[in-house]
Amino acid sequence: MTNRPLRLGTRRSALALVQSGLVAAAVTEATGRPVELVEITTFGDVSREALSQIGGTGVFVNALRDALLAHEVDLAVHSLKDLPTAAAVGLALAAVPEREDVRDVLVARDQLKFADLPSGARVGTGSARRAAQLRLLRQDVEVVPVRGNVDTRVGYVVKGELDAVVLAYAGLSRLGRIGEATDCFDPSEMLPSPGQGALAVECRAADAGLVAELAALDHAPTRAAVQAERALLAALEAGCSAPVGGYAVAVGRELQLTGTVAEVEIATEDVTPGTVPRSIRMSATGTVDEAERLGRELAARMLDQGAAGLMGKQP
Repeated sequence: MTNRPLRLGTRRSALALVQSGLVAAAVTEATGRPVELVEITTFGDVSREALSQIGGTGVFVNALRDALLAHEVDLAVHSLKDLPTAAAVGLALAAVPEREDVRDVLVARDQLKFADLPSGARVGTGSARRAAQLRLLRQDVEVVPVRGNVDTRVGYVVKGELDAVVLAYAGLSRLGRIGEATDCFDPSEMLPSPGQGALAVECRAADAGLVAELAALDHAPTRAAVQAERALLAALEAGCSAPVGGYAVAVGRELQLTGTVAEVEIATEDVTPGTVPRSIRMSATGTVDEAERLGRELAARMLDQGAAGLMGKQP
């Protein structure tokens, strides 16, 4: 076995570097091999357009995958929610470490909770899923599209340009900033994005030795849960920028999956105040061995109830 440092490809953002650093430390602990980070800029990092405008799917991962296939890095770390559901030719999802808290959180002025925001409050998010579910919870708030890293988005609140922003608990926690959250959304009121809070560790499929080594980082309950969530997303034919939520929980051998789809119009800014949005929310239960089938079957039931039309797709 060689002790040559493994080259780990990562995005350049503060959160990506923290996440990749956590994985690097775990790889070294599990294998005894040193790991060095290789910073890579992705299209999603340089574009200021809304995710729905630039396609969403793959914009944060394609450059990392290209570096893997070009043998410029040995492994790469992604936020799993950014990973396209289609398999990448030549690459293996070698490990899905135990996921962080999946919830979304509010960072608001004056330590306000979501229920205490005044009517007409301006709440920022770059996620169609979050925008849709915010409008499901309260039709009297104004949802404002924002992009940027955690500092940028929290800065809108600090500078008084927004009353609040919605972020992922996992990101704030990994950055050591969870104390800035003023409220948490339970999954019963706001379903997270499929794969939210989880990381994906990819390497070349042909590198069998490294695939075997990285398996030490895999967390079986998390992998089963995100497999069901991603199967739901894939069967709905919805990209990571669509207003779709999915969350699975593994308890022993049992796996419970809940999914939601909201009409695409309420994820845009041009919505008449007070509009009551349409949405579908359904659940299914199976075993961890049936994760992918569970996701596909729940998607089929949701499509039977009109999910495609809500997402703006032709029947």
